Amino acid sequence: MPVSLDQFALNGKSFVVTGASSGIGRAMAGHLAAAGANVVLVARREAQLEQAVKDILRQGQQTAYVVADLNQREGLVDVAERCKASIDSGIDGVINAAGINLREAVDEVSFDSWDLTLNLNLAIPFFFSREFIPHMREQKFGRIINIASLQSTRAFANGLAYGASKGGVCQLTRAMAEAWSPFGICCNAIAPGFFPTELTAPVFENDEKREWAAQQTALGRNGELDDLFGITLFFASAASNYITGQTLAIDGGFTAK
Repeated sequence: MPVSLDQFALNGKSFVVTGASSGIGRAMAGHLAAAGANVVLVARREAQLEQAVKDILRQGQQTAYVVADLNQREGLVDVAERCKASIDSGIDGVINAAGINLREAVDEVSFDSWDLTLNLNLAIPFFFSREFIPHMREQKFGRIINIASLQSTRAFANGLAYGASKGGVCQLTRAMAEAWSPFGICCNAIAPGFFPTELTAPVFENDEKREWAAQQTALGRNGELDDLFGITLFFASAASNYITGQTLAIDGGFTAK
């Protein structure tokens, strides 16, 4: 088969992106739309979702949003059904970008904070994605993109529960791939380095910490949200048809040093 850039095209494909009101989720939703995809944005904050949809609609794609607190398990199936109903075509992929990092000292981690972190960062990506698998399986094409972390493989101070959840995301991604890839559903994860988001605000609002993070990378700088465009397009499109169960660090070489 001749190689063609059409493999990267997302025209006519539809994706659900969680945590899409800001940060990495918002950026990846915009990148998908820029590549021709329809997107459904899911998050808790309606005002931010409305603005994100307005921005994406300027690119001419079908876009919708669903206001939901994904940490409320009892409503998860309903959220998925609302996502399906908001787009004319079926859902071809899910980006699980919703997450939480409480940054608690090890002696301050409680059962409640542990459960909150593990539920949103690890359990919800599985249970939410599973709601969309029947359509992907039927059409023999689908994409699941999870969000791992530097803390999937490295321990950071005040990150015990977060690190445990993100380490689990890597294994979850492999397990998803084992279960669903025989049906053409590729399941991969990205592990971002330091990007300017609400979760990393304690780093970026502190000059010393921000510079420290930049100097830990091989490239000598922190990430910019546009740096996620290439990997978003690649993992979402047919260009990655033979890649599944993998976690790719998008960290400027932080983990290379």
